[in-house]
Amino acid sequence: MPLLPEEPQIHESAQGPRVTPASGRTAPTPRPVPGPRPAAPSRPGRPGPLRPTPPVQRTPRDSAAAKPGPSGPAVPAATAATPQIQLIPASVEGALDAAEEAVDLLLDSGRVPGDVLVITTGEQHPWADHELSFGETSYWAQHDAGDDVFYADAAVASRAASRPVVVVAVNGGPAGAAATALPLAHSRAGALLIVCGDPQQINSLLGTGV
Repeated sequence: MPLLPEEPQIHESAQGPRVTPASGRTAPTPRPVPGPRPAAPSRPGRPGPLRPTPPVQRTPRDSAAAKPGPSGPAVPAATAATPQIQLIPASVEGALDAAEEAVDLLLDSGRVPGDVLVITTGEQHPWADHELSFGETSYWAQHDAGDDVFYADAAVASRAASRPVVVVAVNGGPAGAAATALPLAHSRAGALLIVCGDPQQINSLLGTGV
């Protein structure tokens, strides 16, 4: 007899799933146990809102650097400001009226009454006469209060304190009254000195005494 080729032996594992005769359904193949999932790659999305860069903090200056040390140069003391001088031409008879007009202009421009001191070389201002009628104590109390324009005779003006504006009425008086009053008024004026009188006389006095 001729030899028949030998049928290959098929192992059970290669035959595929075994068929159960009762149901005809294939037995489920066991699923592999899933391992840990890899981390999902980050998806490129829209960039979020940018946070503003915080402001740079200013470091306080070194106080030691701002102030000179003991070995540093000495700082000169501040010098007192020289008041501006304004001359209003007026006769002896009209000097007091010119001073009154100057005071009115000062108040209209924003000066408070307590900023102004008026010195007369001759006849006193009516306000000074009125206040002195109540006694010198009441008169100088008005000056110390500093609430109003203060009028003083040149003979007692040295007792008056400094004020931002001093107005001098050169309206006569004893010889040498103006020569004494102008340097005194200049020393009492903080910002402005107004002199009402004869320009020639005042310029000569200002040139020598102030």
